[in-house]
Amino acid sequence: MTLYDILAADYDRFVDWPARLAFELPFLERLFQAHGVRRVLDAACGTGHHALALARRGYQAAGADPSAPMIGRARALAAAEGPEVPFAVAEFGELAWALPGPHDAVLCLGNSLPHLLSPEAVQQALADFASALRPGGLVVIQNRNYDRVWPERERFMPLQTHREGDREWLFFRFMDFHEATLTFHVVTLTGSGSTWSYQVGSTELRPIFQADLAGWLAAAGFRDVQFYGSYEGEPFDPRASGDLIAVAERN
Repeated sequence: MTLYDILAADYDRFVDWPARLAFELPFLERLFQAHGVRRVLDAACGTGHHALALARRGYQAAGADPSAPMIGRARALAAAEGPEVPFAVAEFGELAWALPGPHDAVLCLGNSLPHLLSPEAVQQALADFASALRPGGLVVIQNRNYDRVWPERERFMPLQTHREGDREWLFFRFMDFHEATLTFHVVTLTGSGSTWSYQVGSTELRPIFQADLAGWLAAAGFRDVQFYGSYEGEPFDPRASGDLIAVAERN
């Protein structure tokens, strides 16, 4: 099982979705309004919350993810909440046929693209994004700022917690750095009273830097590449920004 197959059951406890969507959606909707976006494909959609939230706002949204348990959860949420959102189990490189477009925008959020472990794999994914888009369509990619994280070896991430009645979840995340990649670990501790259990999931990541991403987007047929440092929309600062958010139009 992959890290995300393991996390699927608890992923919606790990993420505070109301807070996250309230922070991220205004940035996305400003972009969508400026570029006439109505059809949105969320690549690496996880449990589908971005696609579902956009569908509730009147967009034609769809989602894809390589993890079947994540997509199972997304489909269950769609069935329970009502928006008609198609979800597909699909890897990067499979989007154009798994959820045929053309779409007006493709999202790749949540530090998903660094799961591809070679420049060639990233370039193939970006070409797939372009194939899924109409001419002039928008791609939005959000990664961690590896221009800062990688040289500073920022190993530990803040502890995430969740409580339901007398049950509590703790999510501890940390990274091991290697020569060209890093291993991302998530330790999930679940407790009630004095009884606790845990599970550990790990995955390999390859850092993506601003200069490389700019070149790969241009080579994949994107233009007018803009970089932001967070969903607040400020310019990207390689030394200080928490995120690297790339926005570009397909030729």
